[in-house]
Amino acid sequence: MNLETTYLGFRLPNPFISGAGPLADQADTARRLEDAGASMIVMRSLFEEQLVAEEVTTSRSMETHAHSFAEAITYFPESADFVLGPDEYLAKIDELKHAVKLPIVASLNGMTLGGWLQNARLFERAGADAIELHIYSLPTELNATGAAVEHRTVEMVREVRQAVKIPVAVKLSPFYTSVLNLSQQLAAAGANGLVLFNRFYHPDIDVDNLEIVSRLNLSSSSDLALRLRGLALLSGRVKASLAVTGGVHTVLDVVKSVMSGADGVQMVSALLRNGPTHISRLCTELAEWLEAHEYDSLEQMKGSMSYLKCPDPSPFNRASYVRVLQTWSTDALA
Repeated sequence: MNLETTYLGFRLPNPFISGAGPLADQADTARRLEDAGASMIVMRSLFEEQLVAEEVTTSRSMETHAHSFAEAITYFPESADFVLGPDEYLAKIDELKHAVKLPIVASLNGMTLGGWLQNARLFERAGADAIELHIYSLPTELNATGAAVEHRTVEMVREVRQAVKIPVAVKLSPFYTSVLNLSQQLAAAGANGLVLFNRFYHPDIDVDNLEIVSRLNLSSSSDLALRLRGLALLSGRVKASLAVTGGVHTVLDVVKSVMSGADGVQMVSALLRNGPTHISRLCTELAEWLEAHEYDSLEQMKGSMSYLKCPDPSPFNRASYVRVLQTWSTDALA
């Protein structure tokens, strides 16, 4: 069965991509992913805060008195909180390029235009095959408008696209007024791919100790539905590759994602739970599913249930919302 797909201009043997996370931290694990059939590896994110903190620390030690930046430094995570520092990250790109033959995608989670550009250029020089930009903007100012946030995002992507020659993917948040319109703007600005959607780790409250706490929760298949709708609405309507991330665990999750329009399927939580060999199992199951349902290739199935191609697109709008609510009955409570 032909499972080939094209993502970010790369012709891949299958859609299975190891998404941004800790699985590429060690070259041995990267080799295991390659042996299991992964077609591409996305590294964990380098955060702009790391570079800023490093610059502030250097400035403090070289140009100022010991405590001049003490208050400012408290706003940044400690260097020990990050697995890879800026220099180690670049070295890791080179290490992975020598360890496996797969495309290596460097991942950047930035805030400012300068941070995006500086790191993107360094990634390219270090040998990364592509760059994935994680857009995580959480305005806390009352006067910050949605239009201004989107404009800043589009301009950052435009500048990065002009600064490097390798493909650039943008990992989006679902929390935009119109993901469709923003995606169109990003594609016009030069984004080669869009990844739907970033999973944010929202803070919780410890009511006994009066503290804000953060917890890491792995995804489940129940997270996928939001991504499927986004993929289906974008498929065939924006000139960019599409990838799904968050909620892909089973072969049916993969089938649904590709039917919705995904060119690539990124997995992290499923691989953390089941190990790299989970990819080889899914490859086998996907080939069997396609054959059983009389498909000749993965490409034949791609986008078949998108907004433009599915028999009834009404569930992608208010019709599904209204229908579900109106069909709910309290009879089961009797």
